Amino acid sequence: MPISPDVTDSEKPLLLIVDDDSLICDTLSLSLSPFFEVVCSHSRPHCLQLVSQLRKSPELALLDLGLPPLPHRPDEGLALISDLLKLSPEIRLVILSGQSDEGNARHARTLGAADFVAKPCDPADLLKVLERALAFRALDRRQGPEEGQSALIGNSPAIQKLRLQLRQYADLPFPVLIEGESGSGKEIIASSGLHYETRRRNKPFLALNCAAISANLVEATLFGYARGAYTGAVASKTGYFEDAADGTLFLDEIGELALELQAKLLRVLENGEYQRVGETQKRVSHARIIAATNRDLRKEVRTGNFRSDLYHRLSVCSIVAPPLREMGEDKQLLLDHFRRLYAGQTRLEPFDLQPEAEKLWREYPFPGNVRELRNIVIRLISKYSGAQVNAPTLAGELDLPDEPLPLSAATTTELAEETVDTLFESATRRLRQREAFSLDQLLSATERAYIEAALKLAHGNVSQAARLLGIHRTTLYNRMESAARGS
Repeated sequence: MPISPDVTDSEKPLLLIVDDDSLICDTLSLSLSPFFEVVCSHSRPHCLQLVSQLRKSPELALLDLGLPPLPHRPDEGLALISDLLKLSPEIRLVILSGQSDEGNARHARTLGAADFVAKPCDPADLLKVLERALAFRALDRRQGPEEGQSALIGNSPAIQKLRLQLRQYADLPFPVLIEGESGSGKEIIASSGLHYETRRRNKPFLALNCAAISANLVEATLFGYARGAYTGAVASKTGYFEDAADGTLFLDEIGELALELQAKLLRVLENGEYQRVGETQKRVSHARIIAATNRDLRKEVRTGNFRSDLYHRLSVCSIVAPPLREMGEDKQLLLDHFRRLYAGQTRLEPFDLQPEAEKLWREYPFPGNVRELRNIVIRLISKYSGAQVNAPTLAGELDLPDEPLPLSAATTTELAEETVDTLFESATRRLRQREAFSLDQLLSATERAYIEAALKLAHGNVSQAARLLGIHRTTLYNRMESAARGS
């Protein structure tokens, strides 16, 4: 449904534009402001700070991939996709970028972007893309608990194990920790499997994203505050624990919780006691706690970023949301579910996959999990309603690996000789010096140097750099992310 320009700013959907080119921001703001309330940002850090301070989460975001400090590479923009979905899982992301290499587009969609538009583009066409993204967001928000069962569709061993765990844990009073990759449906598991299918189904279900709230507001949000507790607290306010009452409190991205707040959460888990900020009166919570994370909390405990006692308290009952690549033929069942769901809600004719496309669908690992699968179905039904989708068309929507450049016999021999002679002599010389040495650091530095050299030769094109290095594009992205975390 087209967005009407005849509404007040407070009624307009909030659109976030992230682009380091101020002229593009100004132009887009001017053309889109009749339909959206527009806010602009110029970099990933500024964007995250801005979103944390907004009065509400943006419904849509229009992102450039090439952002500072590396405007000629997609690293910052791709990282921002994950960051924004962590802060606001319901946001619909559209990429508008000069980094229009098809590999970048496919990877952006894998990470959770709803669509990709190459610069320059026609403003009318861009508005249609945004309207479509907003319409499907509204459809998802209208889905009830029963429709939320989509993540539990399937007959694979992984789903059968999940259903068994849910039956075992559903009515227990103990906390549950749900671990799993991004996009694997952890909140749906919490709401549908651990709340609406239990005796708490008529009680409140409240969800709090720990990554989406400023660190200095988390305590007041969780526990409430008394009048005068701090500047601006003109009246007392209840927190999530109080509002959840005898229901369920779902704490998403629990790994983002600050250490000092982890101690206070532990106390609530142990005896139910908490205090509003600015009060001395003890209150008691009877809410059941379900926490979720895509981090390895055991590793976070070892590095001192997460309390060991809180981890063990939360993981009394532990569930792993299975990645889609482990669900076999369930991928076809999910395709059928979302295709029927969105066709019925949009009154569009469903698309069909030709046999070769069906084979490609079954073999694709869906690194973005159920979120990626759902977005692919949305794009296909929007663009190919009532059509037969062939394998090349479907491949354009998937993040398939590029074939690495083949090594010639001469190159292979050269590499072997370099490995045997040059590297052996260098290693012997270094080790004879008996100085402090780390093989891991050397290998990491060597890998980083080759990656930087390949990206420079490819002018920031990740697909071309991957081909130069003889690895798949997804592998290169993963290694780039690992190098960034290690720096």
